Amino acid sequence: MELPVISNSAPEASGGGCSSSGCGTAPDALGHLPDHIRSKVQDHPCYSEEAHHYFARMHVAVAPACNIQCNYCNRKYDCSNESRPGVVSEVMSPEQAVKKTLAVAAAIPQMTVLGIAGPGDPLANPARTFETFRRLSEEAPDIKLCVSTNGLSLPQSVDELAKHNIDHVTITINTVDPEIGAKIYPWIFWENKRIFGVDGAKILIEQQQKGLEMLTSRGILVKVNSVMIPGVNDEHLKEVSKIVKAKGAFLHNVMPLIAEAEHGTYYGIMGQREPTPLELEALQDSCSGDMSMMRHCRQCRADAVGLLGEDRGEEFTLDKIDEMEVDYATAMVERAKVHQAITSELEMKRALKAAPKFEAEASDKPATRPIRIAIASKGGGVINEHFGHAHEFLVYEVDSVGHRFLGHRKCTAYCMGDESCGDGETVLGQIIKSLEGVEVLLASKIGFEPWADLEKAGIQPNGEHAMEPIEEAIRAVYDELAAAGKLDQPATAKAAA
Repeated sequence: MELPVISNSAPEASGGGCSSSGCGTAPDALGHLPDHIRSKVQDHPCYSEEAHHYFARMHVAVAPACNIQCNYCNRKYDCSNESRPGVVSEVMSPEQAVKKTLAVAAAIPQMTVLGIAGPGDPLANPARTFETFRRLSEEAPDIKLCVSTNGLSLPQSVDELAKHNIDHVTITINTVDPEIGAKIYPWIFWENKRIFGVDGAKILIEQQQKGLEMLTSRGILVKVNSVMIPGVNDEHLKEVSKIVKAKGAFLHNVMPLIAEAEHGTYYGIMGQREPTPLELEALQDSCSGDMSMMRHCRQCRADAVGLLGEDRGEEFTLDKIDEMEVDYATAMVERAKVHQAITSELEMKRALKAAPKFEAEASDKPATRPIRIAIASKGGGVINEHFGHAHEFLVYEVDSVGHRFLGHRKCTAYCMGDESCGDGETVLGQIIKSLEGVEVLLASKIGFEPWADLEKAGIQPNGEHAMEPIEEAIRAVYDELAAAGKLDQPATAKAAA
């Protein structure tokens, strides 16, 4: 199948990053990295926008304790449909975590990455965390190991991280200003006592920055997560991005605050609002002039299993794992074949994207404006999800020279079964609200009723590209709209661009 030619030129916009007026695309967000770094992360689903369609990850919840309190966190609440950091259904021992990892890796050969991200902080539970890593490095050498931390205990853990051959670490850094930190962190637990407010935030920030420098000096790759909190740290995150880049972080992931009151977090109870999708995109764009921005993060549960955007954890509960017999030596052989097939496909796509491009001949055709297109997809880089079953939509900005991935918009599925689409009016209204700024929606199928309401909201449904690769479909849809004169850009707008 012939793949579309996508522009790899870097966008230009004031303040860095792409402007909402369109800028083409840089689909390889990691393309600027040195070869030795890019080779480590280009097939990592948690770092590579491209790879996350093909490779799966899992988290094991072996770290219940935490050494800081965040106003956006509540680890005590869980339901089967809830997806947010810090949430788990089962806290496991290292032995149970290893058994689960081997079972998942055998059943899901696309799984390449094992991370410990909670439900507390892994480095506040060092014995449990490092025992898990030690055993996995011995028993499952084909799985990459990662850890996510708030950074308070990071400096004293760097040697142990290096010892276990962990070459990817994520640090959550929400601020470099203690005054702002005091609004996010009520307290930290440091040297056997709680330290509150600005004093606690200052220690946390110092430890985070020290740990970041120590990791990068050891050649360990660092991604920085930041939670965007409107009115608290949203404008400040531009400064955070500059500083962490200067200290060696290779990727910045700005995530939206999750503050629904039913989750029981301080921010949720106090009515702190979440950012809108367009606000998040604007901040990511303004930060992207300083370093690569991650846009495909799903803010996973601390026990997530499967491709990003899906959760197969219910298939691998402890009672089910106890009944499984796993021959991991045999499984590794099959896993290697699957990984090689996926890698070959990705390499082919990358080669096509890197091929020389030919400039289109000048014409009298009017300039066209960029548009946002939403995609319903189960994964695999294709349009393979029914509108009514989608729990999220992938959003791309497409213009005359290419596209760029903007992120995903989470939602409640319109249909929860054959009988429950009747709740659709309320749910559909929420879905339409979540698709702010989107002009076209592509799904494998779309029912008549939602079709009509989407059109009324200015979103054009399209079910003609089922099972097609996303990149091919959005290119075809954009070209069709442009040819029909529906994307003509006024001369004044062209001059301003």
